[in-house]
Amino acid sequence: MSSLENLLENNNRWSKSIREDKPDFFEKLSKQQAPKYLWIGCSDSRVPANEIVDLLPGELFVHRNVANVVVHTDLNCLSVIQYAVDCLKVEHIIVTGHYGCGGVREAMNNTKLGLIDNWLRHVQDVKKKHTELLNNAGNDDEQFQRMCELNVLEQVLNVCQTTIVQDAWDRGQSLTVHSWVYGLKDGLVRDLALSVTSNDDIEAKYSVALDSIAQKSS
Repeated sequence: MSSLENLLENNNRWSKSIREDKPDFFEKLSKQQAPKYLWIGCSDSRVPANEIVDLLPGELFVHRNVANVVVHTDLNCLSVIQYAVDCLKVEHIIVTGHYGCGGVREAMNNTKLGLIDNWLRHVQDVKKKHTELLNNAGNDDEQFQRMCELNVLEQVLNVCQTTIVQDAWDRGQSLTVHSWVYGLKDGLVRDLALSVTSNDDIEAKYSVALDSIAQKSS
């Protein structure tokens, strides 16, 4: 019979180390959460949101799914965004993809996996939209990297086009949507240069970021 005792022991050590450093940390944390950031990332176990940006519990509101996809019919994701923006008043939404994303790879290869094929259809739509750019990207590995980046840009666009974010901007709320991609091989985050702060600059900034990716492929 398998046991999770090692995980419980890890938790005890983790809690103890934090309490030794900051005795009142958990007491204060239990009374409120006031994160400035919403992280929308991939479920991949190699991409732990808090650790990547070295933030403690309470500093990062997180939503994760396979291939960091934002779909306008996904009530789970939309509810997280709405709570983060309207209730927590986060100042930044960070869409973070990663190189080597299994979901993106399977979507590119049109692999049949079962139920998740329906979810990855959204990533395949990104591939179809940017077929020419990807064809000019070089070998398979370079196309894969560009696809991981393009998927982030498209999901940022989807975030910006939600009524939640658009309404926040309309009422003058300070909110920026960012595009990041994480490297599994070096642990570093790259900014994909799509940072949107209002309804007025979505298309212009999207075009600039897309051109930047296209230049890598030329």
